Amino acid sequence: MAAAARPTRLTGRAALLAVVICAIALSLAYPVREYIAQRQQIDQLLAEQQTLATQVKALQEQDTKLSQTWYIEQEARDELHMCFPQEQCYEVISGQPAGTSTARPQPVADPWYAKLWQSVQQAGASPAR
Repeated sequence: MAAAARPTRLTGRAALLAVVICAIALSLAYPVREYIAQRQQIDQLLAEQQTLATQVKALQEQDTKLSQTWYIEQEARDELHMCFPQEQCYEVISGQPAGTSTARPQPVADPWYAKLWQSVQQAGASPAR
């Protein structure tokens, strides 16, 4: 004879325990997911706060510089090429004197659209016979 099938013994208590465990797991799944999402959002906001704090610090340093007269004078000289009325300012255009340039000028290549138009014209031309 074939071996007798062993009946599985699933009692009412075991079934009730399984249902309770599933209910607890399902009731905790959504809050845990929300908790993880909120922790990620908090981390993102903390990183953004640090970035903004760094920007605020840099802007405060720039404000401190811009409130000092010597810095404004330096920027006016460097960026705007300005000088005081009693001063005589000179601006050096290049590092070499005008007449002693030893470098030969490089030939300027045609722009890409000129080459394209030239190839279109050559393609449209009839072949010579």
